[in-house]
Amino acid sequence: MSSSSPTWNPRRASAATKAASRGGPSFDASTWGALILLCGIVFLDGLDVSMVGVALPSIQADLGLTTSELQWIVSAYVLGLGGLLLLGGRAADLLGRRRVLFGALAVFTLASLVGGLVDDPALLIAARFIKGAAAAFTVPAALSLITTTFTEGPARNKALAIFNAFGASGFSFGLVFGGLLTSADWRLTFLLPVPVAAILLALIPRFIAKDRPHLGAKRRYDLPGAVLLTGGMLVLVHALVEENVVEGIVALALLAAFVAVERRTAHPLVRLGILRSGSLVRANLGAMALFGAYVGFQFVATLYLQNTLGWSVLETALAFLPGGLLVAFGAPRMGAIISRYGTTRPILASTLAFAAGYALFLPVDANPYVLTFLPVMLLIGLGFTLGYAALNVQATAGVADHEQGLAAGLVQTSFQMGGAIVLAAVTAVVSSGYQTAIAVIVGVAVVSIALALIGVARPRTDEVLATQ
Repeated sequence: MSSSSPTWNPRRASAATKAASRGGPSFDASTWGALILLCGIVFLDGLDVSMVGVALPSIQADLGLTTSELQWIVSAYVLGLGGLLLLGGRAADLLGRRRVLFGALAVFTLASLVGGLVDDPALLIAARFIKGAAAAFTVPAALSLITTTFTEGPARNKALAIFNAFGASGFSFGLVFGGLLTSADWRLTFLLPVPVAAILLALIPRFIAKDRPHLGAKRRYDLPGAVLLTGGMLVLVHALVEENVVEGIVALALLAAFVAVERRTAHPLVRLGILRSGSLVRANLGAMALFGAYVGFQFVATLYLQNTLGWSVLETALAFLPGGLLVAFGAPRMGAIISRYGTTRPILASTLAFAAGYALFLPVDANPYVLTFLPVMLLIGLGFTLGYAALNVQATAGVADHEQGLAAGLVQTSFQMGGAIVLAAVTAVVSSGYQTAIAVIVGVAVVSIALALIGVARPRTDEVLATQ
């Protein structure tokens, strides 16, 4: 649309934001414009992750990587993202969300360009880590822009459902784009985000209104906490992959030091008091299990389909597509479902769908596709549709505006850390066979069911949310 159209007027967006904070109208042309742009950013993030995922066997063959080295292409990104998300949420609250969004997306664009040009595996992994670190600032900034613009209840549920649908759809459709691009050259999967991110950068000042930093807090950042958390997770993943007990002890010590720092610093990454909310804790643990199991499953299934069955990259991508289509069409409708039923029941249904899907793949057989892998992907797609938005809503419900960046960063950290930890565990056992790796994933899914059942047994917070 034309930049001169009143639909995209930043002043109107600012007015709409203020109206929303007073409980006034939450959706009009200007807020729709801002929402679509923010959805474009999260779509790009999901697209980037999954495009690289389907290209992993080609990267492995071209660069001569072992399986344990190959998983760092994925883990470097999710650890950069997960390790710094809390710092990103804090920065968004203190510096201003639009400013943080713009700066981090610029770094993401440059890192994408570098990743597509380098030949050395170490530099490639470093570029992936930097991209993840940049996304650690764009994700909570974008999510907190939504949660502070739309009032809690049906309006916010609808906006979050659309936002999360774009993220999940980007992750799903990235498989297809990744298949097409990798068929030509796997480097294109790294380079495609560059022009897309550049366009989004140009649109941010035009469509996202300026916001004021939170004036009630001094501009102090918990850098020791960020270093301890990221370092602890990096060492933990390496310890799991290499089955190194000493490294595991070092990782636990670093993470314990992180908790100690958070308890004593005046401006922590995580105000530990926020964890007194049972529903918030369950949402974060559920996020770890949901994304962790799926990242592990995609890694194993991609290697199995291409390296064992000899499927092409495009055939592999198309095999995953039905689940993505289900998410694309179902996730935008989750706002109305959450407003009516709350979050605990959709989350429970999600965990059951995931567990059933992974269990169906436990024999590790994809022939014939219609009778084996297709039902698996449909169940996984249903699980994403029901659970992803519901977990995000549950994790941010009842949190004050000035801590929405913290809550948003915390739940996204949980998604990413879960992905890194479960992928590391799966990589450690995959040498024993694909079936053993899938069994680990099924175990994680069973744990998520137990967490969801606890939420069903304690529905009070959810009942309040459903009536808003």
